[in-house]
Amino acid sequence: MSLRSIPVDRLTYEEAQTELANLAKELAEHDIAYYQNDAPLLADWEYDDLKRRNEAIELRFPDLVLENGPSFKVGAAAAEGFSKVELKVPMLSLSNIFTEEDILDFIDRIRRFLNLSPQDELVFAAEPKIDGLSFSARYEHGRFVQGSTRGDGSIGEDITANLRTIADLPEQLVGADIPDVIEIRGEVYMRKSDFYALNQIQEQEGRRPFANPRNAAAGSLRQLDPKITARRKLSLFAYTYGEVSHIAWSTQWEFLNLIKSWGIPVSPEIALCANDIDLVRYYINMGQKRADLDYDIDGVVYKVNRMDYQKRLGFITRSPRWAIAHKFPAQQAQTRIKKIRIQVGRTGVLTPVADLEPVNVGGVMVSHATLHNMDEIERKDIREGDTVVVQRAGDVIPQVVQVLLDKRPLHSFAFQFPTRCPECGSLVAREEDEAAHYCTGGLFCPRQVVERLKHFVSRDAMDIEGLGKKNIEAFFEWGWLRSPVDIFHLQERHQEDLLKTEGWGEKSVSNLFEAIQKVQTKTGFDKFIFALGIRQIGQSTARLLAEQYGTPQNLIEAAHQETALEDLTHIDGIGKSTAADIIDFFKEPHNREVVDALVQLIHIEPYQTNKQQTPLTGKTVVFTGTLETMTRPEAKSLAVAAGAKVSGSVSGKTDYVILGKEAGSKALQAQKLGIRILDEKDFRKMLEII
Repeated sequence: MSLRSIPVDRLTYEEAQTELANLAKELAEHDIAYYQNDAPLLADWEYDDLKRRNEAIELRFPDLVLENGPSFKVGAAAAEGFSKVELKVPMLSLSNIFTEEDILDFIDRIRRFLNLSPQDELVFAAEPKIDGLSFSARYEHGRFVQGSTRGDGSIGEDITANLRTIADLPEQLVGADIPDVIEIRGEVYMRKSDFYALNQIQEQEGRRPFANPRNAAAGSLRQLDPKITARRKLSLFAYTYGEVSHIAWSTQWEFLNLIKSWGIPVSPEIALCANDIDLVRYYINMGQKRADLDYDIDGVVYKVNRMDYQKRLGFITRSPRWAIAHKFPAQQAQTRIKKIRIQVGRTGVLTPVADLEPVNVGGVMVSHATLHNMDEIERKDIREGDTVVVQRAGDVIPQVVQVLLDKRPLHSFAFQFPTRCPECGSLVAREEDEAAHYCTGGLFCPRQVVERLKHFVSRDAMDIEGLGKKNIEAFFEWGWLRSPVDIFHLQERHQEDLLKTEGWGEKSVSNLFEAIQKVQTKTGFDKFIFALGIRQIGQSTARLLAEQYGTPQNLIEAAHQETALEDLTHIDGIGKSTAADIIDFFKEPHNREVVDALVQLIHIEPYQTNKQQTPLTGKTVVFTGTLETMTRPEAKSLAVAAGAKVSGSVSGKTDYVILGKEAGSKALQAQKLGIRILDEKDFRKMLEII
């Protein structure tokens, strides 16, 4: 049975790890198309629906969250042309749910984390999920001073001048309890009525109309010329805050009403919900009102109302534990499969893809669909020539939902999965309990090598301008590139050859080598980790590793420790499967050879965070026994948030052992090694928790 066919609630821990890895490889380029280029290749609700399975698994197994996100990662890197804004408080995204059962799971997780009984009150603030572009507006002493997009969550684009053109955003806040510094965050959107009017102008002027209001809003807000933004009618709603000098509210509801009193618009559809029944009613009500609203929404958002609970719950990887988005279902369309072909990825996975007769799905033309793996093809009995129902269910390409058997042509044949790699002819294998087939050629397979090189130089990785997909393929074909190390020897080995190549002039050659030298001079550790292409390591997980270990040497050393698997899985967001892939990567001799060479060639900056220094910053802590005032997951989360490394075993590198009731052998071992032992009260005092 294919993992893809197993319901999420029946997946084992190990199956969930494997399935998340399979899903993660499908989720990348649409984030750039959506967040950075404002030209998505699919409708927003289709994109979200394709992410349904991934998000559902993440919700059930929060410690397995990968970032790329699909997870993410958060958004995409800030685009060229805009000044960059460093966000001291990251702008994260929300995890998604799709069913009423998911609501119960969400509430249960919160109660378990906070150790609440069924009788303890747990109220939620609910609001519509606006389909627009996220913004952050910084106010100092009540005056608007800077605006930013989400960017990649840590670095956004400076859109101060553009935000000033939006009438909804006050230049000066007026009212009581205004902090000296506050970043108001929300969503910029375009009303449907204004969208239709804008498209009429676009068509009259012979320009391409926008696909939907979200595209129009994003494209308008991210204009380099704010005069263009000013000519387009944009609106906004605020719903949260970033950096703030003083919090004068104790609940989400108080915050929304307070900023409304300052002159900042909030959704008129917000509501308080006391339980899961209220949340379901709110979801149904907003679904019914959706068509009548003058702005697009693609779901609703539930947030724990109490601020002290929000603080305790904290975050996991790219999203808060205390909030979640309940998405509306996707739309679907019918079309015909013209051909089924096989793609080979950088990790050797063979992915079947259906070439479709182009069809309009919610305003987006769809011409390809992922078939995931052979089990999925067999389960749905998908064949060339079939008429199928498609919807967007992943990040890269749509998904075939079902085959319309009554429209199947005569003399159709079941699809035969290749036994040899279509790129290199190597045998195709399938590991036990995995849905995917792999090319066994490894680095002998030219497609795997090329795809790994493309990944290494991509925007979210090393970001080497001038080494696009076509140039990587050409340089590989000419024998110039076989590993990432060769990139940094191109100038000394092939500069003269390149100057003689058609399409390359002195300027373009100079620009390429300057881009390579720029990377050599300064590269972030998190980008370097992501660029290595370690299986299951997306941008968010790369950032977690960079934050935990700081330098390549520390990470390599950690991967070779006997306790490596246990230590890695103590990082919130890294599961056993991901940890095993990290260890395997750095223990493989060829990989280690490449990494060692790259470390010598590139100046990799130690990872710096925006977190304030605490007594636990850079320390290794071990918890043992039962804590009384907080759950073990909450304690670990607090320690990691304070900059500590949480380990599962006591060693000479341990700085503190946090002692709970009924502590075992770890306490005795700490005493023998002379390691400082803290009780729960000491731990809370160290973190300034009253």
